[in-house]
Amino acid sequence: MAVSRFEYINGQLFCEGVDLAEVAGAEGTPSYVYSLGTVAENFRQIDAALEGIDHVVCYALKANSNVALVRRLAKLGSGADAVSGGEIAIALEAGVPPEKIVFAGVGKRDTEIRLAVDRGILALNVESLQELKVVGQVAEKLGKVACVGMRLNPGVDIEGHPYLTTGRAVDKFGIQWEHGLEAFRYAAKHRYLEPVAVHCHVGSMIDKVDPYVRTAKKIAELLAKLGKEGIQIEHVDIGGGLGVDYSRVLGAHGDVFGFDPGEIAEKVWPILAPHVSKLVFEPGRAIVASAGVLLTRVLYVKETLGKRFVVVDAAMNDLIRPALYGAKHVVLPVAPRTGSLWKVDVVGPICESGDFLAKDVELPPVERGDWLAVMTAGAYGYVLSSNYNARPRAAEILVEGDKYRVVRERETSVWGVETWV
Repeated sequence: MAVSRFEYINGQLFCEGVDLAEVAGAEGTPSYVYSLGTVAENFRQIDAALEGIDHVVCYALKANSNVALVRRLAKLGSGADAVSGGEIAIALEAGVPPEKIVFAGVGKRDTEIRLAVDRGILALNVESLQELKVVGQVAEKLGKVACVGMRLNPGVDIEGHPYLTTGRAVDKFGIQWEHGLEAFRYAAKHRYLEPVAVHCHVGSMIDKVDPYVRTAKKIAELLAKLGKEGIQIEHVDIGGGLGVDYSRVLGAHGDVFGFDPGEIAEKVWPILAPHVSKLVFEPGRAIVASAGVLLTRVLYVKETLGKRFVVVDAAMNDLIRPALYGAKHVVLPVAPRTGSLWKVDVVGPICESGDFLAKDVELPPVERGDWLAVMTAGAYGYVLSSNYNARPRAAEILVEGDKYRVVRERETSVWGVETWV
C-alpha cells in the first residue's frame, strides 16, 4: 500500500502535518513542496519488494536531485544512479557510498569519467565501444582499475511516449546488442578495466513487468555466453522506469506504482539468478513523484469565447512536463470554495500557447489570490525547470511531520546578470 501524505483537513490541503496555505503565505509561490515521509515510504516499499535478493536500489537522481532528499534516501540505504559528474557529486555530498553509485549517460566527459574512476564507484556503465576505450585510457592515467558495466540496447519497446523510450534499436542509448560480447572481451583483456555488470534501461513510465522480463531473457543468454568464455559478471543492472499513477493523489491508496515492484523479484530475478549474484534497480519517479506538489497562486481568471482560463504564477519554466510530454497532473485548490465545478485551462504567464499546467480540468470556483496545488510533481519538476522569459526558479520546501524548511531558496535575480561580461 503506497501512501500519499497529502489530504484535506477541515477544508485545507495539508502535506503531512503542515497546512499548505501557511506555506504558500509565508514562503510565496511558485514553490515545490516535498513530503519526506512519502519519499521514505516509497523507497522502503521498493527495497522491501527485493528482500531476499542481494540488491542495491540506486535512486535515479535525474528525477529530483535536491541534496536534502538524496541525503535522507542515503540514510535509508539507497544507492544512486547518476548521469553526470554533477549528480555523482550530489550523491557523494549526500552521503551515498561510492560503492553504491552507478554512472550512465551517452556523453560522459573525460572529467566525469575521471571522477567516477577516481572515487571507485560500483559501476561506470559504458554506452559505446569508443567510450570503453576512453575509460580505459583515463583509468590507466590514474593508475586505477575502473569497474565497468556495459549498457546494452536490447531492442525492447515499452510502447510509451517516444521521448521516454530508451531501449529500442533506434534510440541513442547503449551499445548495440550484437557488439556486447566484443565490448566485454575488450574489457576483460584490459589491465585497467574490470567488467562487472550488464546494464539495460528500456524507458520510463513502465506500467507492467513484461519489458523487464523480455530484457532479462536476453541478458541471461548473454551471461551464459560470457560464462563459457570465463568472463564472470557480478551484477545485472535492470535499469529503472517504474511508472506511477498520476491520478491517485490524496491519502492512502494502492497501486500508485505502475506495477507491483515485487514482480521484479518474482519474474525477473529467477531468470538472472543462475548467472549473477546481485541485482541493481534504478527507480526515480516511483520514489519521489507522489511526494511533491507545485504550489501556485491565481493571478487572473478570464474567459475568451466561452473558454475559461485560470492564469497562475507558475509556468512551463517551472513544470514543463505538460508542455513537453502532454503529461496530465491533477490540480487541486488549497482551500476549495463552494459552488459548481468549472471546466478550465490552468495556464502560466509565459508567452507561448504551450505554457499550460492542465487543460480541460474541473475546479471549484477560484478567485485572484487563491492557491492551487499541482499534484504528483515531485519528479522531473524542478530539475527540468529553467529561466525562460528571464523568470526566477521556484523555491523547494521539505516537509517532515508538522514542520517544514526551505531546502532551496527561490531565485531572486534575473538569470545571467551575475555572469554577464
